[in-house]
Amino acid sequence: MRKEPEGVPAGELARLMSVPQNTMSAHLAVLSRAGLIRGERQSRTILYRADLDRFGALVSFLLQDCCDGRPDICAPLLSQVTMCTSKNAKGECAKETEYE
Repeated sequence: MRKEPEGVPAGELARLMSVPQNTMSAHLAVLSRAGLIRGERQSRTILYRADLDRFGALVSFLLQDCCDGRPDICAPLLSQVTMCTSKNAKGECAKETEYE
């Protein structure tokens, strides 16, 4: 998600997450079959991007069906949802706002 919209190669994802490339490839294949990511071949590299529409639909479904409609149970979970609104020079989230 952090690499949107440019995407990221599988090898770089594996390096960033400190997992073997074959393990990352297996995880990417599962996410791709679920429709949450898309791979685009560029020469010998495959760039992976999140399918934001599909991801949004999944998150929406999970939140709408949260705790069988009991907001008292879901409130702590929802209060933790934040969105990065600006990044520092290192590319880290510098300012977060609560999602409403």
